[in-house]
Amino acid sequence: MYVLNRILNYALSGVVVAAACLGGAQAATLQISPVMVDLAADANATGLTLRNSGSKPIYGQVRVYRWSQAGGEDALTPTQDVVASPPLIEIGAGAEQLVRLVRTAPAASNVEQSYRILIDELPEPDATPTNGVAIRLRYSVPVFIDPGSGPTGQPNLAWRLHHGDAGWTLEVANSGGRRAQIAGVEIVDGAGHAIPVNKGLLGYALAGSMHQWPLALPVSADLNGPLKIRAAVNAQQTEAAVLSH
Repeated sequence: MYVLNRILNYALSGVVVAAACLGGAQAATLQISPVMVDLAADANATGLTLRNSGSKPIYGQVRVYRWSQAGGEDALTPTQDVVASPPLIEIGAGAEQLVRLVRTAPAASNVEQSYRILIDELPEPDATPTNGVAIRLRYSVPVFIDPGSGPTGQPNLAWRLHHGDAGWTLEVANSGGRRAQIAGVEIVDGAGHAIPVNKGLLGYALAGSMHQWPLALPVSADLNGPLKIRAAVNAQQTEAAVLSH
């Protein structure tokens, strides 16, 4: 099947990415539960429930990718470690579809394993293109698998601010065995003034990995002297020192 407008840069911090294409108007009606999957080390399968709350059928493609981070960036790699069944879906109006996620090669690891389930909405079969803009959605659901031996533990984060020609960058290195979901970030200067970075979800620093984000800080921001970070890490409020250079 033809997948409309593949998105090369995945918005991995969120759940949904939209792609525009020619065709008739279509509203987003797909609901996914859960929006994050945690799988125990000894579990071989789980599932996602997809529900169509609209008045027309939804067609889609489901794929699984290994999710890693290298050089401060997210990377997705096709994998057969976890497979989705069925890979192609047709959900009638008001109906539900269970998509099973099955581990084919469970492997011991000392850190949490990370995957992404991508669900692309597809046009109706034999649909005739019409003038206008249709919104085809891509849904991205994170999947985390606990280590095969020993406790998962918690994230262990080191925060750094870098300044270069392109401006400021926040780097978060996670040497722990569990991912860090980072949200509601503020930088606190030496005088105790809080400089907002973002109010919602910033993104993830995966277990044993590092991620970095460019910061759009106000020109008046004073980042000299001792700095702290305030953030919600896995929904827990955290305050930590941050190195700056």
